[in-house]
Amino acid sequence: MFAEDEVLTEEERIELKGFKQTFINAEMIEESGDEWVFNEGCLSIPDVRQDVYRQPKVTLEYQDEDFKTHTEVLEGLAARVFQHEFDHIEGVLFTDKLSTLKKRLIKKKLENISKGKINADYRMRFPNLKKGK
Repeated sequence: MFAEDEVLTEEERIELKGFKQTFINAEMIEESGDEWVFNEGCLSIPDVRQDVYRQPKVTLEYQDEDFKTHTEVLEGLAARVFQHEFDHIEGVLFTDKLSTLKKRLIKKKLENISKGKINADYRMRFPNLKKGK
């Protein structure tokens, strides 16, 4: 979600410091609080960032790497990161949450990405593209 380190403020970096967890078979039990906006991006969609609204608190149930079941509440950026990644599992990208107008504004960029016409600072694979196209 945070492809570019410079998009986070020092305070946001501190908030996420040490947030590394394994969530096996995660389920979101509840999302709560007043939605707040954050400018999101994704490694799957380089050079595209947009404001996305999400709720600031999630209650989830999951198993850890030892298959122990936990119920946990995440808040703030940790909740946002979890929601963003959970969406991937559900087949949803952050661009799916954008208004029709915003989708139209980024349509050409998305088309170029799908055709492999993108320069990212990391390796990308385009399995459905034939060489030479």
